[in-house]
Amino acid sequence: MSDPAATPSPDRPLWMRQRERGNRFWLRVMSGLSCLLGRRCSRLVLYGIAFYFMLFASKARQASRSYLSRCLGRPPHWREIYCHVLSFASTIHDRVYLLRDRFDDFQIDLSGVDALHHHCDSGQGVLLFGAHLGSFEVLRAMARSRPQLQMSMAMYPENARQINQALQAINPAAAPDIIALGTMDAMLKVHQRLEDGALVGILADRAAGPDHYLSRQLLGAPARFPSGPFRMAAMLRHPVYFMAGIYLGGNRYRVHFELLEDFSTVTRQQRAAAGEALLDKYVAALERHCRAYPFNWFNFYDFWDES
Repeated sequence: MSDPAATPSPDRPLWMRQRERGNRFWLRVMSGLSCLLGRRCSRLVLYGIAFYFMLFASKARQASRSYLSRCLGRPPHWREIYCHVLSFASTIHDRVYLLRDRFDDFQIDLSGVDALHHHCDSGQGVLLFGAHLGSFEVLRAMARSRPQLQMSMAMYPENARQINQALQAINPAAAPDIIALGTMDAMLKVHQRLEDGALVGILADRAAGPDHYLSRQLLGAPARFPSGPFRMAAMLRHPVYFMAGIYLGGNRYRVHFELLEDFSTVTRQQRAAAGEALLDKYVAALERHCRAYPFNWFNFYDFWDES
């Protein structure tokens, strides 16, 4: 295990300091074209878009090469970098349909959902820890069989702003219940949602504000993870699942849930150690999925260098 000492982060992490390439206008244009032409026809445009970004988005291309080298254990071929970018473009394109509840356009498999339903049926709220891996929107497919499930997203304000912009461009009616992290009452709101039996999702691989970070080995090199979500999970004493909506190509997805820890019996004295142990399990699950589905990692910046 890496040195567990936490270190403070800059106010704006590297991924936030990179210039955004998308905006609301182009999201609306893409949404309109996708609905007008249908998924199969509008998808043809993605091949050109992915090729353009692979050629001209040099920082994203370098980050893809660095990540794939770690994940594959060798320098990637240019076709693999292109496939990585194309997978990302495909999940963004599919968001248009998923946010409009067009689930019949996709083949979606659910894995590990029985254990999750068991906790939900007992009235327990559940924390779902995800990452920028695959598609989060495809997780909405679970609501088809369980419409009574409540779901909230806990995220930092910058993330919430980007999500809300995308939803305004695609389907304002699909606006999720968002809890803004970094505020004084954020933990109280998360606690209340969990006590009400809701699912609360958090993308725990990066933060968007001041936090303390813990170093862990990911794909053979130390990377920094925000400690806040893991400390909060230990304090709130609810089950924590790893979640991932893996893109398998074409119109196929696999939604995976994996129980990481059930904190129901954790004492105050055990919280610190329990939070760090949860981080270890989370990073192990993340690495396992990266190696199994290498083109689903969508952190297009140098995740291993947050200087």
